[in-house]
Amino acid sequence: MKKLIEAVGLIILLQGIGGLVYEWTGWLRLWTPARHMDFFGDRALFVSIVLTVAGFAIMIAPDAVRKES
Repeated sequence: MKKLIEAVGLIILLQGIGGLVYEWTGWLRLWTPARHMDFFGDRALFVSIVLTVAGFAIMIAPDAVRKES
């Protein structure tokens, strides 16, 4: 389960980083879910930052939770 959570976090992190790269350079257009959703409007940069931070937090979350025996 830990590996699955880390994989999901990695995917979210990559989507956020791809969105930031697109906002700054115009590359990686397919990696930007915020650009393809109309209801975000002009907040795509903010959404990409949130995705990056959330992905990183999800990736480190399994290590922060201690196992109860």
